[in-house]
Amino acid sequence: MRLPGAFGVTLPEPDDFEFWRDQARALVQRDVPPDRVAWIEPGGAGDLFAGGRRRLPSPGADAPPVRASRAFVQLAKTAICHSDPERFALLYRLLWRMQGSPRLLEDGADPEVRRLDEMARAVRRDIHKMRAFVRFRLVEGGDGGAGEHYVAWFEPEHHILRANAGFFVRRFANMTWSILTPRGSLHWDRAVLEEGPPAQRSDAPAGDPTEELWRRYYASIFNPARLKVGAMLKEMPRKYWKNMPEAALIPELVAGAQSRESQMVAAGTLEMGERPTSLSAIDKAIHACRMCPIGLLDNRAVMGEGPRDAALMIVGEQPGDQEDLAGRPFVGPAGQLLDRHLERAGIDRRSAYVTNAVKHFKFVQRGKRRLHQTPTAKEVDICRWWLEGERELVQPRLVLAMGASAARGMLGKTVSISKVRGAPHPLEDGSELWVTAHPSYLLRLDGPAREEQSRLFDADLAAVKERLEELT
Repeated sequence: MRLPGAFGVTLPEPDDFEFWRDQARALVQRDVPPDRVAWIEPGGAGDLFAGGRRRLPSPGADAPPVRASRAFVQLAKTAICHSDPERFALLYRLLWRMQGSPRLLEDGADPEVRRLDEMARAVRRDIHKMRAFVRFRLVEGGDGGAGEHYVAWFEPEHHILRANAGFFVRRFANMTWSILTPRGSLHWDRAVLEEGPPAQRSDAPAGDPTEELWRRYYASIFNPARLKVGAMLKEMPRKYWKNMPEAALIPELVAGAQSRESQMVAAGTLEMGERPTSLSAIDKAIHACRMCPIGLLDNRAVMGEGPRDAALMIVGEQPGDQEDLAGRPFVGPAGQLLDRHLERAGIDRRSAYVTNAVKHFKFVQRGKRRLHQTPTAKEVDICRWWLEGERELVQPRLVLAMGASAARGMLGKTVSISKVRGAPHPLEDGSELWVTAHPSYLLRLDGPAREEQSRLFDADLAAVKERLEELT
C-alpha cells in the first residue's frame, strides 16, 4: 500500500551503505516513490520536504520482496562513497526502477546507469590514489622502538577513508600510525583501529629525518628509459605532489632524463638503481615497492624464506591468497602439494630457499573471494629486480623454476615448459636452472591428466635431487 506524504532520511554516516540499503528496502516495500523521499547527509541543512517529513512505518510481513541484482549492490557499495550529495537519491531511483526492469543495469545508454558507473569509477580511482600516495612521517619526539608513531596527511576527493582502512591495517600492521584527512581520521596502535574527527594539514608533521633517505632511494630507482610524462601525470597528478617528499625531485629528474638515459644506454646499465645488499633490505624494499599495479592491491609483499646459503632455490609464480594472509611463500594448497612431492623426491624443503617471481598477490575481487590472476610479462619483468637480488645473495648452485612466470623471472623471456623441462640450463653466474610445472597446475587437473602430470613433476624433482647431489 502506498503511503501518502513525504519522507526524509538522514544518513548517520556519509558512506553507510547498510543503513541506506535498509531504508531503501523499506521505502520500496511501502511503495514510496523517489520524488517523495529526501536523502540527507549527516549535518545536512534541510531539504524541500522540511517540516513535512515523518517516520516511515516498518513494512508488514506481507510486503513484497525487493529486487536488486548483485551487480547493482556491488556498484552501490562503491558509489555511496562518492562526494556527490545526490548519490543516495540516484541509487534509490535506480532501485525503484529495477522493480519493474530487473535488467536495467544492462542498458549502458541509460543516463542514470551511466552516472552510477561514473561515480563508482571515480571512487575506485580515489581509493587507488590514496593507497599509492599516502606518505607516513615520524612525529617528532618518537622514542624509538614501539614508541614510534607515524602520521600521514591525505586529501581524498570522496568518502573513502573507511573503505581503505583494512588495506592500511594489513599493509602496516606492525606500525603505530595515524592517517589524517579533512573528512576524518584513522588511528592504529598495532592492535585496535579507531576513527577520529576531521583534521587540518597543520595537524600533520611537515617532514622527518628519514625522508632524505627515501628521496635518495627514489632518485636511484628513477629509470629515464621508462619515462612517459603524460602517463606519469595521469597516474600521479600534481595535486598529490605537495604531500610526497620525492615530488620535489621530479622536475629535475624529468629534465635530465634524456641525457641520463643516453649515459645508461652507453654504459649498458638500464636498471632500477643500487640493489639492496641484504635479504632483510630486500624484504623492506618490496613492502614499499609500487613499481607495478599489483603492489597497489589490498595485499602485502611476501618475501622468500630459507637458509641464506641454500644450495637449492625454488621459485614459484606469486603468493596466493593463503600466502598473502600468512606472509610466507607456499603455505596454501599448492605449497602443501609441493611439500608432498619434495618429500617423495627426497628433497628437504627446509634446506631450500623458497621464493616467488612476483612478490605480491595479484587477484580480482569476486564478492568475498579473491581470485588469482596471472601476472603479465611486464609485471614479472619489473619484479625480476628483487628475484635477481635474492639470487645474488643466496648464491644457490641450482634454481628450480616452477611455471612459466617463474621461468620468465629467471630467463627474462617466455619459454614453453614442455620444451625446456627436465634438463639443466646454465646461468651466467655458473649455477643451473631447471624448469618444471607449477604445483597449482596439477591441482587444476583430474583423472589421467593429473596422474600423467604428477608423474612428470616427480621425474623433474628426482632429476633435480640427483643433480644437487652431484653439485654439492
